Amino acid sequence: MRLFGPLHLSLLAAIAGACILLSWIARRRKDTSTMRIALGWGIAVNELIWWVFRYSHEGVHLVNLPLQLCDATVWMSVLACLTLSGPIVEFAYFAGMAGAGMALITPDLWSPWPSYPAIYFFVAHGAILAASSMLVFGGIAPLRRGAVWRAYAILLGYAAAVGAFDAATGANYMYLRQKPHNASLLDALGPWPLYLLPAAAVALAGFWLLWIPARKAA
Repeated sequence: MRLFGPLHLSLLAAIAGACILLSWIARRRKDTSTMRIALGWGIAVNELIWWVFRYSHEGVHLVNLPLQLCDATVWMSVLACLTLSGPIVEFAYFAGMAGAGMALITPDLWSPWPSYPAIYFFVAHGAILAASSMLVFGGIAPLRRGAVWRAYAILLGYAAAVGAFDAATGANYMYLRQKPHNASLLDALGPWPLYLLPAAAVALAGFWLLWIPARKAA
C-alpha cells in the first residue's frame, strides 16, 4: 500500500466518516446502551478472531504477544463501551486516538492489501477511533477535568512495564528498542534511545491537543 495513495486516503476517509456518523447518531439517541454495548462486543469478537488466526499461523512467542499500545487500547475501548468507567474512557480516548490515529496515518503493515491481516489492521485501529469518538463526542461519557494527566500517567506506567519486558526478552513492543521499518514520526526524533524522551513529550502534547475538542464536546 502506497503511503497517502488513493487506497490509503480512501480508508482514512471511511474511518473518519464512521467516527462522525456514530457520534452524530449517539447525540440524537436518548438510550445509547445498545449501541455502545454492540460496538464493544463487536471490537472484542474481532480481536479474538484475529488472535485465533494469528496464533494458529505463528504460534505464541515472546515477540508476538498483544502488548503493543494499540493492543491495550483495543481492550480499553471494549471496557470503555461496556462499563463507561471514567479512567478507562479517558485512557481509551487519549491513548487510542493518539496511538491508533498515528498507526493509521503511517501504517506498519506486514502483509499486503487486501490480505486479512491488512484488513484487520485498519478495522481494529479504526474501531478504536470509532469507539472513543462515539463515547466522547457522542456525549455518552464526557471527559472530566484532569483527564489528560490521569491518562498520561497510565500511559507512562504501561510504557515502563512494556519497556522492562522488552529489555528482558529482546522484544520491541511500542518501538521502545527500535523504530518501525516503515516511515513514522519517530524518524524525526533522533536515534535510539534519544527519541524516547521527545516521543514522550510529543505524546503529552498530542493528549493536550485531543483535550481541546473533547472539552468543547462535553
